[in-house]
Amino acid sequence: MTRLAVLLATAGGAGYAPIAPGTVGSAVGVAAFLLTRHWPAGWQVAAVGLVTLIGIWAATAAAEHFGRHDPGPVVIDEVAGQWLTLLLTGVGPLGAVIGFLIFRVLDVLKPWPARRLENLPSGLGIMAHDLMVGLYGNLVLHLCAR
Repeated sequence: MTRLAVLLATAGGAGYAPIAPGTVGSAVGVAAFLLTRHWPAGWQVAAVGLVTLIGIWAATAAAEHFGRHDPGPVVIDEVAGQWLTLLLTGVGPLGAVIGFLIFRVLDVLKPWPARRLENLPSGLGIMAHDLMVGLYGNLVLHLCAR
């Protein structure tokens, strides 16, 4: 089960990218969005929710495996946060690129309460801060679209 958890937590190995693994994980989130953007809204929400739940479990197991609270190779949180940024926005590929940039900037800044959410235990803390950033990103992207 640890191997499966690490595989999922690293988004199929994307987290092992030698440069900017979080950015690579965000790119996986953009790809997931682009593959599912024509799904019914409920299915899209369910997919992000499923990735979130699996991510909490996988990030917890991977953090134990790597022996660190938020190890660099764990990028399932970026996948979920990026996907949440784009969720139900109706953007196409260009809008997805703009959403990608918005998410990455917000992920670096970690506006309140995202930074505090990192202190939650295990995989919940790993996932929660990027989901908060993703929520902010979604709001900013909706404002930009208007």
